[in-house]
Amino acid sequence: MEFLITVGTGSLLSVFNMAKIIIPLMIFMEIAKKYKILDRIGMLFKPVTNLFNMGEKSGLLLVIGLVFGLSYGAGAIIQHTEEEQVPKKDLILMMSFLSLCHAVPEDTLLFIEIGAKWYYLLGSRLFAAIIFTFFLSRTKKFRNDLQVEIE
Repeated sequence: MEFLITVGTGSLLSVFNMAKIIIPLMIFMEIAKKYKILDRIGMLFKPVTNLFNMGEKSGLLLVIGLVFGLSYGAGAIIQHTEEEQVPKKDLILMMSFLSLCHAVPEDTLLFIEIGAKWYYLLGSRLFAAIIFTFFLSRTKKFRNDLQVEIE
């Protein structure tokens, strides 16, 4: 019985801690959307989205994933994807990039604590993500701008 209480309490605490981050992020997203801040953020990343042959709507998603990571940013990414109808091709490219390079501030600070050099860590993650996503975006399926169907 003690085990169930410990597991239940730990699970509730984890959900609460995630909600403390996700709910304010969603509120920020709504306010930013109302005042067109999201459009400006997306425009700042236009050179990056152009490099990967992605639409403008994907720039904000890259920012969210890079800053907040996949766990905390997932809610905002899903909401934005549904509201803005981001093409599946862009989603695959964005998630390919973020699978190699996400939660940059958090991960970098964690690894600095155990002695890693931030510039090697950040540089190698960004380099790998950029190169992989660039070449993926140039494959025949993406280059021809086909609708990629997720099966």
